[in-house]
Amino acid sequence: MISSIIARLLETGTPFRICGGAGDLADVKDQPPALPAAYVYLARERSEPSDRIESVFQRTACDIGVVIVTSNLSKANNAAAAGDVEALKTYVRRQLLGFLPDGAADPLEHIEGELQQALAGTVWFEDVFSTAHYQESET
Repeated sequence: MISSIIARLLETGTPFRICGGAGDLADVKDQPPALPAAYVYLARERSEPSDRIESVFQRTACDIGVVIVTSNLSKANNAAAAGDVEALKTYVRRQLLGFLPDGAADPLEHIEGELQQALAGTVWFEDVFSTAHYQESET
């Protein structure tokens, strides 16, 4: 699921120089090696109870986090970076709203977005999208 979302964000015309998963985000110390960057990861899963008696079949809702990182020091007070993040948010949302990732049962919907950090010209913003998939027992 995550790899198909990353591929979608890296399609021709992407503004991102790099796009990776949770492991790539975990490797970032202060700033990604190239900007702008996006990191996609499975943030949360919530499963509904199974309605079967002999086996298990559950719908599992998933929250997908997309962290956008950009930097622009050309204006005072991080104003350029703030403007850049708006354009990147628009790109991410256009690419992902209604997109059906591999293995998902529902197309992606936007849940929320939140500024994570703005420091020294670098802005970190996280968007959260939801989808679902089904899990079934082998027996």
